[in-house]
Amino acid sequence: MSRKYLIGAALMLSLAGTANATSFVVTTDAVVGAVAASTDATSDISSSFRDDKIVQAARDDAASFVGSQGDIRGAKLESALRHIRAQMPALQASDAQLAQAILAI
Repeated sequence: MSRKYLIGAALMLSLAGTANATSFVVTTDAVVGAVAASTDATSDISSSFRDDKIVQAARDDAASFVGSQGDIRGAKLESALRHIRAQMPALQASDAQLAQAILAI
């Protein structure tokens, strides 16, 4: 009886270890995927609007927006955000991500 108990306990421990490792891998993959998607969006915006005068004019407002963590929203930034979203309607980026992309240009 004790031998069956030991084998059962060893099996349970090995399954628990595998479940934890799998959970860690899935969580890590999800985080890395989210960061990659955000980076790709920022990269796409940066390259697409590098020479755009509306976006270039919003750099100071974007810096204020990022520096104040979204509390300061200038008129030029608002105009640039509308312009970017009109040019790229499928883009799924937050105002903060767009402001950071404007600063990266």
